[in-house]
Amino acid sequence: MVSAEFANRKKLVLFDVDGPLTLARRPVSPEMLDLLTELRKKVAIGFVGGSDLAKISEQLAVRGNDVFDEFDFAFAENGLTAYRLGKQLPSQSFISFVGEERYKKLVNFILHYVADLDVPIKRGTFVEFRRGMINVSPMGRNASIQERLDFEAYDKVHRVRATFVKVLQEKFADYGLTFAIGGQISFDVFPNGWDKTYALQHVMGEGFEEIHFFGDKTHKGGNDYEIFTDERTIGHTVISPEDTMNALKEMFFS
Repeated sequence: MVSAEFANRKKLVLFDVDGPLTLARRPVSPEMLDLLTELRKKVAIGFVGGSDLAKISEQLAVRGNDVFDEFDFAFAENGLTAYRLGKQLPSQSFISFVGEERYKKLVNFILHYVADLDVPIKRGTFVEFRRGMINVSPMGRNASIQERLDFEAYDKVHRVRATFVKVLQEKFADYGLTFAIGGQISFDVFPNGWDKTYALQHVMGEGFEEIHFFGDKTHKGGNDYEIFTDERTIGHTVISPEDTMNALKEMFFS
């Protein structure tokens, strides 16, 4: 039976943020928000992003409202930071899982690798610590939009991130970590099982008839792959916000 709060909305639709809802690190469009507002009258909605809640809020809370006013479920850092109807749910810590000494060994290796890496440009913040993971960017997260696009194109040819991930998988095979490429310039590192399927534990008790997930990095090795292929979800691959809007209109408004 569906929870009382969702009695009239018996399906749940979850979205990755960058790609399905917005361009990478860009604000959501008014057209997308208008569609999500109408969609929310029919189903429950939520986002499942890898970034921290502050960054996601910058992208999605553009009407001056709190992000919790726009979504029933808010899952940042793959659900390690989780909210249901504006109320925070229990969370976990990457550093407590790994331990300080092992964490330092991992980060030191990453920084040495980046220092020796020859890529066209380098900016700042190569390792970003988050509550449930670390995010690693070979060219640095403090890049302009054009620099991100340029690196993404370069990476498709030279496979900088894929090579980096393979090295880390071999070097730290005993750490119990997953390395998932996502977005344009980085990859996430988190404990096995702390991928986006982690967010599902927060909704399984709600009794939804269906749980849909929209993502763009749904290929194996992408950071949407696990939740996209999970037997508890119905996965949808999209390539842009416009693609998402068209799919939603066809599924729920036709």
